[in-house]
Amino acid sequence: MTDLIPFFDGHNDFLLRLMMSPAPREETWLGSGGKGHLDLKRMKAGGFAGGLFAIFVPPQSKGPPPDFGALMANPPYDLPMPPLMTHDVAQPIALRMAGLLQWMERAAPQDFKLCRSMSDIAAAMAQDVIAGVMHMEGAEAIGPDLDALYLFHDIGLRSLGPVWSRPTIFGHGVPMAFPGTPDIGPGLTEKGKDLVRLCNDLGVVIDLSHMNEAGFNDVAALSSAPLVASHSNAFAQAASPRNLTDRQLHQIRDSGGLVGFNYATFYLNADGRARTDMGWDVLLRHMDYLIAQLGEDHVALGSDFDGCIIPDLIGDVTGVQAFLSELSRHGYDAELLFKLARGNWLSCLGRILH
Repeated sequence: MTDLIPFFDGHNDFLLRLMMSPAPREETWLGSGGKGHLDLKRMKAGGFAGGLFAIFVPPQSKGPPPDFGALMANPPYDLPMPPLMTHDVAQPIALRMAGLLQWMERAAPQDFKLCRSMSDIAAAMAQDVIAGVMHMEGAEAIGPDLDALYLFHDIGLRSLGPVWSRPTIFGHGVPMAFPGTPDIGPGLTEKGKDLVRLCNDLGVVIDLSHMNEAGFNDVAALSSAPLVASHSNAFAQAASPRNLTDRQLHQIRDSGGLVGFNYATFYLNADGRARTDMGWDVLLRHMDYLIAQLGEDHVALGSDFDGCIIPDLIGDVTGVQAFLSELSRHGYDAELLFKLARGNWLSCLGRILH
């Protein structure tokens, strides 16, 4: 398989890297320095046809960010949950990141478009323009009255995860721990249930990645939309609280939703380690399992580029084609590769976005 297979990716944290980079933003987005996992040139070269770009407000602490690779190198580990963040702290940072996503379009209008509808996505991909969809990972910026959701929706928000791995006024996330279970803590708050209803009304994807099991159950009972976990893997293959149990996978399948395959090494390695020198067999076994539990129509890609430690065999966005080639050698035919690469994401988004 030599031709590029265009793919749609369910999760990346490029906006955070763009905001935090000491280099000029033009260099980070348009340059070819090779830092991080994404930039426009490598995305075009690697077949990145579209994806969800996360607005993520990092924990506000003094000093350098934690070295998750070192902290998660030798299980067992159980990292402390960051404290709840209020909307008055989160909202200015989230708006800045939303502005950066719109700037990315203005800086490269022939190559990148911020998409607000399925017709936008289809038109962009047909013209070989990267289709960017605004996502929010952790809804701290929305606030208790939910009014800001209307604002973010107006400027492009089409996917929202109520929690990251810390509590919010809407629900509870899972810790970065191994081994561990997603069955920890209470479910959605009343404000969280209101958030789910409003997302349904607006046609905004509700992302279940990072949410604990009780919250997952509440969304499944309440939401009228397909269930989506944009960047999660299978608990049976790696016992991380961030991974999904078979019961959760089956509920997602039965709702017509999907799971985006996460490249994070500590959610792929059976021993929970962050090591990156794994063989393709680890990824293939995990993908086989997801397809066995969910079916071919409910598995997609959710890399977590620029937000996690990924296998050396992938390296950055240009390595996705090597993964797809390995899936082909493993026996996945062209129809299944199309579904995994972009077909399933586009079908699922088409069932949710208004």
